[in-house]
Amino acid sequence: MVRIMLVDDHAVVRSGLRMLLESKPGIEVVGDAADGDEAIRMALQIKPDLVLMDLSMPHGKDGLTATAELKKLLPDTAVLILTMHDDEEYLFRSIQAGASGYILKSAPHEELLAAIRSVSQGDAYLYPTATKRLMNEYMERVRNGDGADSYEQLSEREKEVLGWIAKGYSNKEIADRLVISVKTVETHKAHIMEKLGLKTRPDLVKYALKKGLLTFDT
Repeated sequence: MVRIMLVDDHAVVRSGLRMLLESKPGIEVVGDAADGDEAIRMALQIKPDLVLMDLSMPHGKDGLTATAELKKLLPDTAVLILTMHDDEEYLFRSIQAGASGYILKSAPHEELLAAIRSVSQGDAYLYPTATKRLMNEYMERVRNGDGADSYEQLSEREKEVLGWIAKGYSNKEIADRLVISVKTVETHKAHIMEKLGLKTRPDLVKYALKKGLLTFDT
């Protein structure tokens, strides 16, 4: 059961989200808040698994500030940004604040539910055009001569494992694809995190996205 808290300054939006989510198995809405200040107070009390966070809230703390504070106070609580802003700056600032996902309010319900499942399982989620933007940003850095970093410290096998992690495959699925043991995958993952200075699986996914390690259908 995924325990979710809703944060949005519009009561109608919170009510609609609650109705949608509570109609789905495996999801429980444990609270809702109208601004960042209320969200932080409530989250400290109920400790949700996931916070569905709006960005633009005119009263109290905005979504970015609230996300950053929540991740410091409750690092195990995932934050999924749900916003109307299809904007590169908001996207990057949300990732920097510690959000594990970013999805638009205009997205279909099925995509929102997929994002919730992904983030609640410890993975990262970005809507497709956002992912392409991260790729484009990295490619621009490469063209400007700013692309070399600790990625080159990885072995070819570690780069391969990182790529599969970024695509959302579990350790078992990666092991099956590469015909190695799950323990070996876990060892590779640990080495990757150490070399890149990362701590969690979502961090690895975000890094891979920024590096442009994913391929997309055109």
